[in-house]
Amino acid sequence: MTDISIIFKLAAIGIIITVVCQVLKKSDRDDVATVVSIVGLVIALTVAVTMIGDLFQVVQDIFGVY
Repeated sequence: MTDISIIFKLAAIGIIITVVCQVLKKSDRDDVATVVSIVGLVIALTVAVTMIGDLFQVVQDIFGVY
C-alpha cells in the first residue's frame, strides 16, 4: 500500500516550487515564475494520478473485477 513518503514528496515539490517562484518574482521574471508553477502543478498531478490508478488496481484486485 501507500506510505507517508508520498505526502512528504508532494510537500517537498510544493515547497521547492514556491521558493523558486518567489525568487523569480523578486527578480522581475514573472513569466518564468508562471511556467515554473505550471510545471510544478503538472508534476504533482502526475504523482497524484499515479496513486489514484494504483488505488483503482487494488480495489479491482480485492473485489475480483477485471
